[in-house]
Amino acid sequence: MPNTPSTAAAVKHATLLSPLPLFFVLLWSSGFIVAKFGLPYAPPLTFLVLRFLGVLLFLVPAVLLLKAPWPQGRIWQIALAGLLVQAGYLIGVWCAIKLGMPAGLSALIVGMQPILTAFAAPLIGEKVRPRQWLGLVFGLGGVALVVAAKIQLVGLSTDAILLCVLALLSMTVGTLYQKRYCPHFDLRTGTVIQFAASLVVVLPLAIIFEGWTPEFAAVQWTPRFIGALLWSVMGLSIGAIFLLFALIRRSDATQVTSLLYLTPPTTAVMAWLMFGEAFNALGMAGMALAVMGVIFVVKKTR
Repeated sequence: MPNTPSTAAAVKHATLLSPLPLFFVLLWSSGFIVAKFGLPYAPPLTFLVLRFLGVLLFLVPAVLLLKAPWPQGRIWQIALAGLLVQAGYLIGVWCAIKLGMPAGLSALIVGMQPILTAFAAPLIGEKVRPRQWLGLVFGLGGVALVVAAKIQLVGLSTDAILLCVLALLSMTVGTLYQKRYCPHFDLRTGTVIQFAASLVVVLPLAIIFEGWTPEFAAVQWTPRFIGALLWSVMGLSIGAIFLLFALIRRSDATQVTSLLYLTPPTTAVMAWLMFGEAFNALGMAGMALAVMGVIFVVKKTR
């Protein structure tokens, strides 16, 4: 059966209504929780070095055992996309939080990605419909309501803000670049390439700025830290990233990034359940608005 525009649209619609987006949002939202658990026990770049090493130690043997196919002729493109989506985004967010950036404000800044992606969508041949623009505005407003009570500007440094903006731009450009130049590759080998490239970049930065040593002298190997590291490897860097790549492969970039509007509300609920952080009526209204916005973006046009 030929892949007509109507069948292609049906595939995209079915992808975004499947359980995959729900699992992705849940996994991705746990990133701020991992930061809360892990950053008190290790410098941010050192934590990322351990995280990337953990991914490679797990995936490389799996790739060799399963004889997964390696990309042909697109290795540098996949590596560059990985540097933007993995290294650039994580360096920005984790270092900003370490410098005192509140998680709520960080989520709000990074939460502007769907809007930026929509503006840039024509560059990769995608069209954003008026209803989707309305949904993007609703989603951003919902995120703002969720994090409004958590935003604190006292003592906030310019460096922390710039790092968060770096994370926003890096993730946005990386998503668009991967969608345009290398949307289809074996997730196992492609992820190995991306995390290997990210490790090559992050390791020298850790050595220069954190005095990193092979003995990991700056790391406190507490049960909390070990749990955060294991989850960041398996749940985030493998689970969430695999789902993100699968969604990028089968759906429009604007639709995929709109799911990130659900991250701050979901993170707020997780923080309320795990740490007793306040989650008031304003946050609930913001969550409802964000969900409505995402529905406007991903819902199929009649």
